Amino acid sequence: MQENNTFMKTRPVFSLLVSMSVPMMLSMLIQSLYNIVDSIYVSQLGTDALTAVSLAYPLQNAILSVAVGIGVGISSAISIHLGAENQEKADRAATIGIGLTVFHCVLFIIGGLVITRPFLSLFTDNPAVLDDSCAYTYIVLCLSFGSLLQIAFEKIFQSIGQMKITMCLLIAGCVINIILDPILIFGLLGFPALGVAGAAIATVIGQISAFLLYIVVYLRKPCAIQIRRKYLRFDRSIIRQIYSVGIPSSIMMLLPSVLISILNSILAAFSEVYVAVLGVYFKLQTFIYMPANGIVQGMRPVIGYNYGAGETRRVRSAIRYSLACAAVLMLLGTLLSLLIPEQIFALFDADSELMKAGVTALRIISLGFLVSSVGVIYSGTFEAIGNGRNSLIISLLRQFVITIPLSFLLSKVWGPSGVWLSFPAGELCASITGILLLNHYENGILSPFLRSAKKERQRT
Repeated sequence: MQENNTFMKTRPVFSLLVSMSVPMMLSMLIQSLYNIVDSIYVSQLGTDALTAVSLAYPLQNAILSVAVGIGVGISSAISIHLGAENQEKADRAATIGIGLTVFHCVLFIIGGLVITRPFLSLFTDNPAVLDDSCAYTYIVLCLSFGSLLQIAFEKIFQSIGQMKITMCLLIAGCVINIILDPILIFGLLGFPALGVAGAAIATVIGQISAFLLYIVVYLRKPCAIQIRRKYLRFDRSIIRQIYSVGIPSSIMMLLPSVLISILNSILAAFSEVYVAVLGVYFKLQTFIYMPANGIVQGMRPVIGYNYGAGETRRVRSAIRYSLACAAVLMLLGTLLSLLIPEQIFALFDADSELMKAGVTALRIISLGFLVSSVGVIYSGTFEAIGNGRNSLIISLLRQFVITIPLSFLLSKVWGPSGVWLSFPAGELCASITGILLLNHYENGILSPFLRSAKKERQRT
């Protein structure tokens, strides 16, 4: 028997958003903690080991980008169809989405074997760093099926409002990672010391464990969505709907990988220390941004369901509350980065050179945290309503179109500090663009800052 999720359009918006977002914020914080702990353990092997994992990040992020992007496409399609009370299309979207995910798993195995060493060798001449980075990357790419399938099920459960389940299972996977990291990296409890490769093995075991737990929960608990074999066939409209959001969303998440690769080439001309700083920052960034992304994950099904049901006032309310919550989190991240950057970098056993460079970078980049809350929320809004193009435009401005050219130009004048300055500039441009796009989308009917009466008149 399937559960009913009409509470999406009947429950008060703020309490609904809190109940959907808080579990995801907590799970994102736990996942961020895992990312930090993973780097802390690796840093104890030396700066070369930390650099090796940093170089592997772009390819590792490619896995996450495709998994989350397609997952968001699946979630958006399910939420909109459920809001329109079309159960069969919602079930079909979930089933086809799982099929597409399995296809992507095969592609990553092939890609991992072919491109890993050639790609990583572009960024280092140190044989030890290259070998460690390859060992880490081969494992996380070729065994990526756990990550992709876990995230696909996560997005399906999120689309029907089952945030507590996704929180518990995400935390379970992260806890398994955290427990296994020191055991496999340093060789505790009779296991061999595997170093950087041990960190990778702990990661994939945690991901596969979370995926298996999703299977158990799905089979044992009534669910508003049914994955059925009869729906596993070519359906052009469903596939287009999933990919129209999923491809832009994947590109958005791939942008940091492209950004890091390009910035690594700029920073390496000054010193490999700055490459390590950038790698550490992106680990810290997840700790700062993942709670905000938890809000986005909580609001997506609320916005998608109510948009499909024609409840535009509830959509606007959800956007307003999401913006306020994200701004509070970003302000907190800014204050921590400005006031205690030394203590933050001390977690990574930073030597004096890494500490000095890292503190400067964090203080400059953090100037863009608060304004970025608008870009993050508006990008998620467009994903929720099935408009991947506008979401992609905002993300391109945040992490590509503005940041990369400015990095090249400003680094000529201020060195590495010029690279760090390009981050807040990109966030500002993206947020302004996001406001303009939503104000003009469907005559501004969804914009939280325009008068509701005016928007309703424009619509009619």
